[in-house]
Amino acid sequence: MVSRSLVLGYHGCDDSLTRRVVCRETELHLSEEPWDWLGYGIYFWEDSPARALRWAEDATRGSRRKIKSPAVLGAVIDLGHCLNLIDAEALAQIKMAHETYRRICRATDTKQARNRGPGLRARYLDCAVVETLHQLRHDQNRPAFDTVRGFFMEGNALYPAAGFRELDHIQICVRSPRQIIGYFLPRNTGSGA
Repeated sequence: MVSRSLVLGYHGCDDSLTRRVVCRETELHLSEEPWDWLGYGIYFWEDSPARALRWAEDATRGSRRKIKSPAVLGAVIDLGHCLNLIDAEALAQIKMAHETYRRICRATDTKQARNRGPGLRARYLDCAVVETLHQLRHDQNRPAFDTVRGFFMEGNALYPAAGFRELDHIQICVRSPRQIIGYFLPRNTGSGA
C-alpha cells in the first residue's frame, strides 16, 4: 500500500487558462525562471486561494501584465517524494547544497547568484542552491524529488513587533506534474464564481 500525502494547492493565473486546464485542453507549464524560490516547477499556494488570487491580481499591473482576468486554479497534489523545507533534515540538505554550490562557483570562477529586490523576493541564490541539490541527487543516482514545499515570511508585519506578516504562506513547487491528481475551480475566488 502506498501512503499519500495529499494537499490542496492554488495557482494564480488568467481565467481563460483555468478553464482550459480543467477541461484538459492544456497543461500548466513548469517555470524555469532563475529567481524561482523553490527551484524549477509549477507553483501553488498551499491551502490559500486568496493568496493565489492576490498574486494573479498583482500580475495584471506593473511590468509583468501577463494576466488580463485574474483567477485561481485549484489542484489536488500528492506531495510524493517531497523536499519539505519545514523539516530539519531537508534544511540540512539545502545547507550542504549551498556549500557545494559555493565550491562549484569558486572552482569555475563563476559569480555566485544573489537574492535581491524588496524583501529579497527575487531568489536567484535560493533557486541555484535548490537546483544544485537536485543535480547532486541525480549525479548520485538518488531518487528525484517530486515536489518542494517551503514556508515563507513575506510582506509587512501584522502589528508592531509581530512575527507574523501579511503575506506569509506555504508554497509548493511541483517538479513532477504526475503528482497533480486533478484540477478544480474553487468557489468565490475570481475563477468564474
